[in-house]
Amino acid sequence: MKRQVPCLVGLCAAPTLRQPDVTFRGQSLRRLEDVRFLTGRGRFIEDIDLSAQAWMQVVRSPHAHATIRRIDTASARAVPGVLGVYSATDLAELGPLPCTVPVASVAPMIVPPRHTLASDRARHVGDPVAFVVAESRSAARDAAELVVVDWQPLASVTDTRAALQPDSAQLWQQAPGNLSYRFRKGDQSVVDSAITTAAHVVELELINNRIVISALEPRGAIGRYDADGFHLLFSGAGVHALRDVLAGSIFRIPPEQMHVACPDVGGGFGVKNALYPEWVMLLWAARTLGRPVKWLSERAEDFITTAQGRDNVTRARLALNEEGRFLALDVSTIANLGAYLSSGGPGSSTNAPANAMGSGYVVPAIFMDVQGVFTNTVPIDAYRGAGKPEVNYMMERLIDEASRRCGFNAIDLRRRNLVSEFPYRKALGTVIDCGRFAANLEDGVRIADHAGFTARRNGAEQRGRLRGIGVTCFMETARGAPNEGAEICFQDNDRIALHVGTQSNGMGHETAYAQIAADLLGLPIEAFQYVQADTRKVRAGNGHGGARSMHMGGAALCKAVDTMLAKGREIAARLLQSSVERIDFSDGRFSVHGEADRAIGLMEVAHAAWDPANLPDGMSPGLDTYVWNLLDVITFPNGCHIAEVEIDPDTGAVSLERYTAVDDFGTLINPMLTVGQVQGGVAQGIGQAMLEHTVYDPQSGQMLSGSFMDYALPRADDLPAFDITLSGVQTNANPLGVKGSGQAGAMAAPQAIICAVLDALAPLGVTHIDMPATPEHIWRAIRRIGHG
Repeated sequence: MKRQVPCLVGLCAAPTLRQPDVTFRGQSLRRLEDVRFLTGRGRFIEDIDLSAQAWMQVVRSPHAHATIRRIDTASARAVPGVLGVYSATDLAELGPLPCTVPVASVAPMIVPPRHTLASDRARHVGDPVAFVVAESRSAARDAAELVVVDWQPLASVTDTRAALQPDSAQLWQQAPGNLSYRFRKGDQSVVDSAITTAAHVVELELINNRIVISALEPRGAIGRYDADGFHLLFSGAGVHALRDVLAGSIFRIPPEQMHVACPDVGGGFGVKNALYPEWVMLLWAARTLGRPVKWLSERAEDFITTAQGRDNVTRARLALNEEGRFLALDVSTIANLGAYLSSGGPGSSTNAPANAMGSGYVVPAIFMDVQGVFTNTVPIDAYRGAGKPEVNYMMERLIDEASRRCGFNAIDLRRRNLVSEFPYRKALGTVIDCGRFAANLEDGVRIADHAGFTARRNGAEQRGRLRGIGVTCFMETARGAPNEGAEICFQDNDRIALHVGTQSNGMGHETAYAQIAADLLGLPIEAFQYVQADTRKVRAGNGHGGARSMHMGGAALCKAVDTMLAKGREIAARLLQSSVERIDFSDGRFSVHGEADRAIGLMEVAHAAWDPANLPDGMSPGLDTYVWNLLDVITFPNGCHIAEVEIDPDTGAVSLERYTAVDDFGTLINPMLTVGQVQGGVAQGIGQAMLEHTVYDPQSGQMLSGSFMDYALPRADDLPAFDITLSGVQTNANPLGVKGSGQAGAMAAPQAIICAVLDALAPLGVTHIDMPATPEHIWRAIRRIGHG
């Protein structure tokens, strides 16, 4: 199926509501949740205030690296309305914030303690050192400004490569040379041998630029404490994992005494899954003061406190034989971790990229060597793709470099090396079950009218512009955390609640899960209510992340439905006075096979299930059903994305003229939602490739791009209409045949853009540029080789 759509989901063609003979799955239904969002009835953390609620303001380090000599809170405590001013000594009994993603390291991974408040030393601008709680937000702000910290500034290091230099500032005594871990995977000797004997070897050093994750809604939360324990309501994700860490590692209490929930959340993209110090402060303050405490991050605060993404330097070598077959891939990476190990930070440069290394190509031998380093910057964590965008970007850049240096046609070189026989076991062990890798490339080249590109380039040249095209591929490894839970609960109002352990931060789960259930049960889509993100309402779950929700959560829901219907058949058999073997189910009704007049509705069976007289011996009452589905396999979304750009060689100004995507996401639950996911991901990938860049001053460690005045996000006029074709190969990795779509655009767009930029600049002799390809960077690249 093909969709040529602008960059806003809301402008997609209106879907047709379900007809009696049409299934819900595969239909582009408008999102059910959008009715409340568009009519102002969304419920975000800023919309919620509790009775007797106080406000928190955090005092943060203005220095990238400094010793804390003394903290004077006297003036702050004297401000009217202040309820308390707290520093690290007040929270001494609490455990440190853990890193929850261990990494296999040559030497044991070093995890320095990250306490809620810095006690002896601040290690990045924005590091929290104290906090104020007051009756009002304004009083808390005023008092925070009066907290006096006696600082002793220290030397800092913010650059990824510089962190390993012997004369660089050292962040942690227990991490000599600022090294946290060295992760290695693959057979280095085999790779070295292949490179030594190869006909061609190309090598590139690539910088994957640091990104500020600019969710529409900044972080915020309310902490509360009562006789049942702690309650955290926050803008984030991963409630069950967060509950377990807060209870077990921080407060050291049973998990049932820690209630964690989210209202509507305005975007997260992975970084809102992490545990943050503010959550601990709020809960501790709520218990200490005996009243709810609220905190909302302002945008400038979000820039220097919320985990950031990417930021690594990679030197990669690709070996090829005479015909252009790939022989080996050697990858050495220095990954910037920031000042602390965030919850899932190390995984983004180690385990996650290892699964995708080599992308969708046949590469017989691969070796990767990753050094994770501390710097005086905001901690890094998982961001849309988490290591896999870096892999795909690197691979596509290497292929274009091999084409240029060794005389191969770039499209033919990809065609020659894409995986075409399945299952395919990659060199580092991942097994790809299916995909239309080569077909995506062929379709992409045709749909993008590659044959007509020369004419478009000539037309641009007549206007004094340079035009380039980037034809690139991607492959994702989508799963995230394995296993997932789902529960079906029949309600008194004849609706069915779907409690699923995944979580939507704007992805449309309220609609997609209802479509699945409506199909499986033959009931109207209005019969379902989606319940998520509450540890008291959802028994267990692994949240979102890794494009896992339909793969993991959808599979769990299917199993829950099957389990519930098996029980329902037994009850229906008794009610209809038939054997279980003769009971059919369709269109929301159980019936005796071949006797349409002997039937009973699902809701009637659900009501009858509470009467023990209707139950077989030993059966528990009720039709409510919970399952924890064990599923540990990966799906492999894949595609071909093609970009065309035009550049003004006098100014470096670059415009994105065309963007074509052909993607395989397996079976589609709701094509319009999938298109929306692709659009959003592509927009973020375009942002990284052309605009976004987190800049720290190398001397002071101050963030120079600390607001939207200096940090550029893509706007509507930066984006062309996207030509998106969805053509999937069903996977057997789950009963729905789906593959994750949430991250694909972000890992496909950067290489398409940069390869197009380099293609445009090739006539001038420019062969390398790092992201972001801003007008200044392009202008400087042109002038470095003597033009202008």
